[in-house]
Amino acid sequence: MKTETLNKVAVAVVVAAVVVAAAALVMAVRLSDRPDETRVLRLIDERLAETQRGAAPLDEARVIALIEERLPGTKSAALSDRALDARIEKGIVTFVEKQQRAERERPNRLAQAARPVGKDDHIRGNPNAPVALIEYSDFECPFCKRFHATAKQVVNESNGQVKWIYRHFPIDELHSKARKEAAASECAAELGGNEAFWKFADRFYELTPSNNRTDTDTVLPQIAREIGLDAKQFAACLASGRHDRRIEADRQNAVNSGGNGTPWSIIVSKRGKQYPLSGAQPYAAVKQLVDLALREK
Repeated sequence: MKTETLNKVAVAVVVAAVVVAAAALVMAVRLSDRPDETRVLRLIDERLAETQRGAAPLDEARVIALIEERLPGTKSAALSDRALDARIEKGIVTFVEKQQRAERERPNRLAQAARPVGKDDHIRGNPNAPVALIEYSDFECPFCKRFHATAKQVVNESNGQVKWIYRHFPIDELHSKARKEAAASECAAELGGNEAFWKFADRFYELTPSNNRTDTDTVLPQIAREIGLDAKQFAACLASGRHDRRIEADRQNAVNSGGNGTPWSIIVSKRGKQYPLSGAQPYAAVKQLVDLALREK
């Protein structure tokens, strides 16, 4: 699923909320007794902190309520209307700039929730590579299919400096077959190890058309046979549902780490710094972040 559209919607919501809040702040302050600049700025800082902690988005009623409960009016004969307006505008500009910075930093902050690479992860490339490319992916996503080839190129040309970790992020609302396909890949890993997992993933993306058009009843057993898995054991594993919990854990970790579409990736340096990567970015963009991670001291 392409993330650019979702990101634009999220930004539009934030911008709209900020505009409403700014207008409400001006209106509320002008209609009430005049608070001084320090108190206006304090309100803005407090509301920003609440927003960053996950409070409800700004709206006119909330801003007015905050002014009423935290900013009792104080007349200031020394301030003209023009001077007061200037101070209020300064406070609004300060707030907007902080909100924009917070929104830019949000992916980096959330990416810290990505689960550390462990022994149960599916790893391609040098397991001891200093840089990790963690991808949360949906087998039915056409952008994941495109990015699969890109990530493979990054690992193959890294001279052992990058390892690729594949995790599941099925978008159920769009791709009802994705969880079953994820389970099939886990069955491949159960029966044939890490190598079989990657053989399954490679072949699946080669064969299938994406966007929920895959004939899973035909394709999944076919791939299992092609990569040398026992057909009966594979079918029994797929019917058991024993990998469902792992797939859901991966999906939840994708969301908690900032993913709102697929593919969602996080490049992690040797020192643990995260570089979020949203969507099917081209090789040059991925390589640029990898180089940043490699240069980190």
